[in-house]
Amino acid sequence: MEQAGIEIAEDAIQLARFRRTDAALGRAKLAVQLAPHLYQTWFILGSLYLQDDQVQLGIEALNQSLSLAPADAHANIKFSLGSAYFQNQDYQSAIAQIEAGLQMKPDISPALFDLGNSYLKLEQYPAAIAAYEKAVSQDKNFWPAINNIGLVKYEQGDKEAALKDWRTALKIDPKQPEPQLAIAVAVYSQGKTEEGIKLAQAALTSDSRYVSLEFLEENLWGQRLLQDTEKMFNHPKMKDFIARLPQPTPEAEEEN
Repeated sequence: MEQAGIEIAEDAIQLARFRRTDAALGRAKLAVQLAPHLYQTWFILGSLYLQDDQVQLGIEALNQSLSLAPADAHANIKFSLGSAYFQNQDYQSAIAQIEAGLQMKPDISPALFDLGNSYLKLEQYPAAIAAYEKAVSQDKNFWPAINNIGLVKYEQGDKEAALKDWRTALKIDPKQPEPQLAIAVAVYSQGKTEEGIKLAQAALTSDSRYVSLEFLEENLWGQRLLQDTEKMFNHPKMKDFIARLPQPTPEAEEEN
C-alpha cells in the first residue's frame, strides 16, 4: 500500500513538471490516502497546493509532513513552510520558519534569499541586506540576491550603490530584464533621459511583463523605485513604445 503511495506521489511530481497541476493534485491526494504515515506524500501534496495558490491547505499539509518527518528532513519542510507563509503575506511567520530551518542547515542560499525577501517586505532593511549578503557569500553568482540588495539600497536613497548592485547582477546574467529595467529607471531619474529610455525599451522587449507596476511590486520593487518607474513610463516616448508592446503570453504569466 505504501509503495503504491510512493509511486503515485512520484507520478504527481512528473505531472507538476508538465504544469498539469489539477491532475498532479489528484494523484498527490490519492498518494496521501494510500500512504498517510509517510511525510513525503504530505510534503508533495503541500507543495502542490502552494503551486495552485491554495496556501492554507498547503500549510496544513506541510505541517502534517513535519509531524511525521525524521529530524534530518525538518529543515527543508520549514523552508517550504516559510515560502507558504510568505505567499500568505504572513512575513513574521515566514521569518520564524526559515530561521528555524537555517539553524539546522545554515548555508542554503535560496532559503537565505527567502529570508531576505521576508525582511524586505517588513521594511527591515539591514536584516534583509544581511540575509542577501549571506546568500551571495554561499553563491557569488546568485544574481537575484544581488539584485534585491539594490532594491533595498534604492529605497534607502542610495541610488549609486543600487546601480552598482544591479550592474553586478546584470554582468552575472546579461539576459535578465529586471536589473536592466532597474538600471534604466535609476539612470532616467538622474536626468539621463535617452539612456534610461533605451535601456528600458530593451528590457521590456525582452519581457513585457515588467511593464506592469503590479508585477514589479510582486517582485519586491519598493515605493520609491515604483514612483520613479511610473515617471519614466509616462514619458511620451515610453508611452508610445508601451502601447506597441505585445501582451505577455499565458505561458509567461505562469512562469512568475
